[in-house]
Amino acid sequence: MPPISRRSALLLGGVGLTGTVAGGAGLWWSLNSRPSPVTGEPLGQPPSFSSSGGILEASLQAAPGQFPLAGRQAGALGYNGGIPGPTLRLRAGDVLRLKLVNKLAEPSNLHLHGLHVSPQGNGDNVFVAVDPGSSFDYEYQLPAGHPPGLYWYHPHHHGRVSDQIFAGLFGAIIVEDPVPVPASAERVLLVSDTSLDGAGNVAEASQQDRMVGREGALLLVNGQANPRLAARPGQRERWRIVNCCVARYLRLRLDGQKLQLLGMDSGRFRSPSDVQEVLLAPGNRAELLVTAALGQSELRAVPYDRGTMPGMSRRGMGPGLPAEQDGTADPAGTTLATLDVAGDPAPPAPVISAGAAPPELRSAAVAARRQLILATPMGAGMGAGMMGFTINGLTFDERRTDTTVAAGTVEEWVLVNRSPMDHPFHLHVWPMQLIAENGRALETAVLRDVVNVPANGQCTVRIAFRDFTGRSVYHCHILDHEDLGMMGVIEVR
Repeated sequence: MPPISRRSALLLGGVGLTGTVAGGAGLWWSLNSRPSPVTGEPLGQPPSFSSSGGILEASLQAAPGQFPLAGRQAGALGYNGGIPGPTLRLRAGDVLRLKLVNKLAEPSNLHLHGLHVSPQGNGDNVFVAVDPGSSFDYEYQLPAGHPPGLYWYHPHHHGRVSDQIFAGLFGAIIVEDPVPVPASAERVLLVSDTSLDGAGNVAEASQQDRMVGREGALLLVNGQANPRLAARPGQRERWRIVNCCVARYLRLRLDGQKLQLLGMDSGRFRSPSDVQEVLLAPGNRAELLVTAALGQSELRAVPYDRGTMPGMSRRGMGPGLPAEQDGTADPAGTTLATLDVAGDPAPPAPVISAGAAPPELRSAAVAARRQLILATPMGAGMGAGMMGFTINGLTFDERRTDTTVAAGTVEEWVLVNRSPMDHPFHLHVWPMQLIAENGRALETAVLRDVVNVPANGQCTVRIAFRDFTGRSVYHCHILDHEDLGMMGVIEVR
């Protein structure tokens, strides 16, 4: 048996090496006899916790164990015994109290991605470290006017973020609509990728994987490989999709069906817009309305070129999987899920009422203008001392404050990418309005908390630093790059 790596120790901690390796037939995936993913099972939904009387109290236990991934038991990490973790359902103005119990073999913490909540104290504070065997009580107060929509939670302990999410620690958050959007069904689809080693444990990433940004050999929806969904013709469903991948971009298509985009990230449109495809960078979310048409359709992730490091390839981790799951660029893409539409036609779907106008900052007074330059190490064969991924020439140091902002002001930031790879830029707590891409001004208000900055390109955003003060962070949401230093500290005061 090969030596146990730090990654394996993390996964086996709290379970027991003997029980994991020899504790039953089917738990050992040898290099020569790895089972194929199980496809075609009905799409499952994560369990959910809902607020009551303006409060949601819940406990999230992060722990290693054996979890079903692609229909097979695998050594991974999960919240409350599952992958994904439970869905948290809230309303604007609610108080959310979460106890994070850390049963891992290393520190962890919790970030509520996209929520507009305080970064101080026991709020959305990424500087908190929850040690192994301990717990931490978080509390978040959502503002009364918090935007409805789809958000998610995941660990954010620097240096371990990508490993812990890749191993299965993530879950959805839904802030309910004040007026429900009429739909016959709602589906939460958390798309993730991972790779398994010969023992059936989540694989450790190589240095090259981390430099490029790892893409797993298994592409999953709610931990399943190509699950099936069923609908009647004419039914309108609401699909809430989260890109939980560490580095993979999802260019999504559902050919043969009517797709309408209701919103992206925390940015809700006044009315849905017809789309053929949607591009989700890591961390992005989409709210789609699917009006079912008779027949069978596949939700596919079609190829998207996000660039790479010079002299490095970008193949999926892990050999021996079916062609559509091994990281090769099949022009047809990878099937994420299959929709079967049959039966009697459903009654016509009700008209959707117009929503509130999105926030608009293009006419706002700008208190400061800044430029943030995202850069990566250049050249192959780099040693350990050349691993820095930087913002304005600096790698992350939580003791240093990189950007100081006056509370209540609006700033304009130009995000410049001086590398041959796309970098999705994420700012915690305060959403960004995208103003321009590569010098082209946008004609409509577009609100994002992850903005994709194209390779050798730039984006301009405006940010209203309202409601909260305190220290937080901004970073590349290719999470390997964040762990390698592409993150800065912001303080609003």
